[in-house]
Amino acid sequence: MDFNKFFQSKTFKIILYAIGGLIVFLAVFKTGMFVGFKKAKFSYKWGENYHRNFAGPRGGFFKDFSGGDFIDAHGIFGQIIEIDPSTESEQEATLIIKGRDDVEKIVLVAADVSIKSFRKTANLSDLNIDDYVVVIGEPNDDGQIEAKLIRILPPDGRAKH
Repeated sequence: MDFNKFFQSKTFKIILYAIGGLIVFLAVFKTGMFVGFKKAKFSYKWGENYHRNFAGPRGGFFKDFSGGDFIDAHGIFGQIIEIDPSTESEQEATLIIKGRDDVEKIVLVAADVSIKSFRKTANLSDLNIDDYVVVIGEPNDDGQIEAKLIRILPPDGRAKH
């Protein structure tokens, strides 16, 4: 086969245009990925810094936030200020806990919640007003925390914030 004839043929030109088109397509695709990555990174960083951007610098504009940048949605550390036994079948009690900066959170305690005091398993009846606790759970649509684990802290004040 004669190479000069092949390079001047219509088939060679079609292959050359196809390769050129593929290179252009890949360059456009890569540019789109680059732009998309930059936009996603900006959105992610903006979301991560939302509270700091709109609540002001650490410590706030007008008062000290006690070093917390975010609201504790999945748990709270604080003092029990109210225990309200529930009449609903899904939960045993509702706790109101005063956390950092005197923010009060409502904690829903279901029958299957794990309550611990040191290494021992405790019961709901072991919780008392003025006890310090750590609650880990998940937020519900009403802004309450549905407890999964409650740990009762020592009464001697070592756990106070």
